[in-house]
Amino acid sequence: MTKTATTDTLRVPDALLHYEVRGRGPLVVLVGAPMDARSFEPLADLLAADHTVLTTDPRGINRSKVDDPDRDATPELRADDLARLVRHLDAGPATVLGSSGGAVSVLALAQANPELAHTVIAHEPPLDQLVPDREDLLRRTDEMVATYLSGDALGAWRQFMAIANIQMPDEVIEHVFGGERDPQDVADERFQYEHMLRPTVEWVPDSEVLRSVPSRIVVGIGEDSGGELCERTSEALAAVLGIEPTRFPGGHIGFADDPDRFAVRLREVLGEG
Repeated sequence: MTKTATTDTLRVPDALLHYEVRGRGPLVVLVGAPMDARSFEPLADLLAADHTVLTTDPRGINRSKVDDPDRDATPELRADDLARLVRHLDAGPATVLGSSGGAVSVLALAQANPELAHTVIAHEPPLDQLVPDREDLLRRTDEMVATYLSGDALGAWRQFMAIANIQMPDEVIEHVFGGERDPQDVADERFQYEHMLRPTVEWVPDSEVLRSVPSRIVVGIGEDSGGELCERTSEALAAVLGIEPTRFPGGHIGFADDPDRFAVRLREVLGEG
């Protein structure tokens, strides 16, 4: 972790949130789900040169502990957590960038508390309900979760990649998700499959509300995400909102794979480039 980050916790209903703050200036929030704050460190360091940057572990993941581990971490709950963090820092309204499940979280934030975010960037939200093959996707998701809960984690990850249409060699899947693994990573993975994944992909945005909020809504898609499920769901979201998607460098996790280029593009999107 960078030495310039200040870490703290915030008690919210049913959870103790771990969060980190870097830099000074206009507030930028970077959030994932299930990805935690660690994945955003390189991008956060770059933006902290002239921004206050907030990152956090979503409830139930890594250092953000929940009181009831059997409760689902819905987009609404995660959005409420973000609202409480922004109010706690008293530095809003913010630019809020969410990736993957975090993109669903920030859309839920825009619906419930648009006054807290002047710009909401939803980078590749997995909104399966917006595409024509939604029923097949949700059926396959149920099968994937069942595979995981049966004890076959590798099989579940193979199903995950197939559903997402992400090409990953089987030996890479085995290397990343097989063998000896950190117990916290395994616990986070289980929480994702049991309590985060389905509420996220089943969530349906209120397009009428999102079209009417004062927040600027940006739908981000990775330049290298062609043909992947999250490209399709993001394009569908942009269509129902009546806006054009905005391309960012890299793929689904371009912010982590190439934070330098991603930061430059983000500043362009914010009008700072």
